[in-house]
Amino acid sequence: MRAGAVGALVFMANVAISGPKHGIAMYGDPALPPDFESLPYANAEAPTGGRIVTGETGSFDSLNPHILKGRVPWQLRFLANESLMGRSWDEPFTLYGLLAESIETDEDRTWAEFTLREEARFSDGSPVTIEDVMWSYETLGTIGHPRYHGMWGNIASMEQTGARKIKFTFAEPNREFALIVGMRPILKKAQWEGVDFTESGLDRIPITSSPYIVSDFEAGRYVTLTRNPDYWGRDLPFRKGTNNLDEIRLEFFGEATAQFEAFKAGILNTNREFNAEKWETQYNFPLLENGDFVKSLIPNNRPSGMTGFVMNTRKAPFDDWRVRDAMLHVFNFEFINDTVTGGRQNRIGSYFSNSVLGMQDGPATGRVAELLEPFKDGLLPGAMEGYALPASDGSERNRANLRAAIAQMEAAGYTINDGVMTGPDGPVTFEILLRQGSAEERAMANIFVAALKRLGVEATLEVIESAQYKERTTKFDFDMTWQRFGLSLSPGNEQYRYFGAENVDVEGQRNWAGVNDPAVDAMIGTMLGSTSREDFVAAVRAMDRALMAGRYFLPTYVFTEGRIAHDKRLKFPETLPVYGDWIGFQPDVWWWEEG
Repeated sequence: MRAGAVGALVFMANVAISGPKHGIAMYGDPALPPDFESLPYANAEAPTGGRIVTGETGSFDSLNPHILKGRVPWQLRFLANESLMGRSWDEPFTLYGLLAESIETDEDRTWAEFTLREEARFSDGSPVTIEDVMWSYETLGTIGHPRYHGMWGNIASMEQTGARKIKFTFAEPNREFALIVGMRPILKKAQWEGVDFTESGLDRIPITSSPYIVSDFEAGRYVTLTRNPDYWGRDLPFRKGTNNLDEIRLEFFGEATAQFEAFKAGILNTNREFNAEKWETQYNFPLLENGDFVKSLIPNNRPSGMTGFVMNTRKAPFDDWRVRDAMLHVFNFEFINDTVTGGRQNRIGSYFSNSVLGMQDGPATGRVAELLEPFKDGLLPGAMEGYALPASDGSERNRANLRAAIAQMEAAGYTINDGVMTGPDGPVTFEILLRQGSAEERAMANIFVAALKRLGVEATLEVIESAQYKERTTKFDFDMTWQRFGLSLSPGNEQYRYFGAENVDVEGQRNWAGVNDPAVDAMIGTMLGSTSREDFVAAVRAMDRALMAGRYFLPTYVFTEGRIAHDKRLKFPETLPVYGDWIGFQPDVWWWEEG
């Protein structure tokens, strides 16, 4: 039971090992000392001013990113909110004090206590209080977006332990809880009194403590965020050299072509490009040719994550791994890559490829094999022996892989009758669900659909507007769809949201594939309980193997560098974070410089 009225004071039952700290790392100590000047990838001398105008496809009908209902500009979750601690994107997983000046915990991290900064203020000038913190945690944990519910369920008690102190005691041992609990957004309690938090839309702009406030918007068209000149934390070392731009404007478009045309016309002054062929061949318009705009490559060393078409294993025929394997053989990546990007982009090799956490080639060995051994009878082919994605000869006919796909379909109980792949319930058909504006994904899907016809399978494309798309994916109402998610160098409890059996039927979670694998759950548990870096890495590699052998995705491109074209007056530091072009990079550490 969660205890503690706001005014109740209690004494700590456990003794801290080393007292309050300025930061906390998942393993070891924070890289930056208590007296650090700024984050290593921020320019502490950056000037303030200027504006950045970005484009998004889709629409929005809410400004509250912390509830399940509605479509919200995704940037608001990061730009318009603050938490007790903030993350450095130059370390695998390290937090430094933000609203809280310090964190204290015991050696086993069974609890964490934070001390609020006395100067912390909301944008309306009112102080951030322990009451606000406690209300935020309970509200988000019970009626907020499902992403917050898991952590709330792991908090045994929440207590005020001083005028500016709050202590969380955890229900079970987990080294990551002390970090996760420091990352929840803190909202102003008084703003939501007498209001249904779950129904908040465009009629109420959340009051937060962040450097930016929503100053203007038009439903479905644009949102403008303005730098708060009275922002309470502008002199914090964690904030030095960040939030330099006076204005951030988010423009919305019905589809990607219109967005790109707006960039070419200078309506937008930055554009992130995911297609290498387009980057090489279509960024030759006047603003770039005359030097007003420039192209920047931002390398990274983060895991690839997963990008591609996800198969919903809650539904037939994708509840059979052999069918999913057949789909992987039919999905002719080499031909698709050549057609869509001129063959310029590499393919994702696994969920954690491009990092030390990715599964290694060949059979499982050492600690990875030990971790998987108890589950070997239930693991799918490839998990123990080694798994690699099918590769074609690059031709459109893809004959060898098509034969392999037919063999897998037959093994799953399907046969070809008069050119039609047929099972116990009749011809095999399914729908590929896409959102309006997804032109590149649609081009890939069309090639895939044509290839499926040669297998005797009828697949149809269903392209719907963003509100319907969100509703259907929230409820897992699809056969196959496009999904992209990033993974960090320090994966933790969020893996249950992506792959955990407990979230197979929880609407709003990210386990779109319906992964329900005891080995995956066990590997997540092992990584969370690891006390050594070596054991942690082995657990992630073992999970990566089980996921790839599960054949849940038709993976596409790996992005080892970000491609950003932008106004030459928009600058960024020469020192880049290890995560590269990721959360916390643009616009956070960019600035405007004339001349």
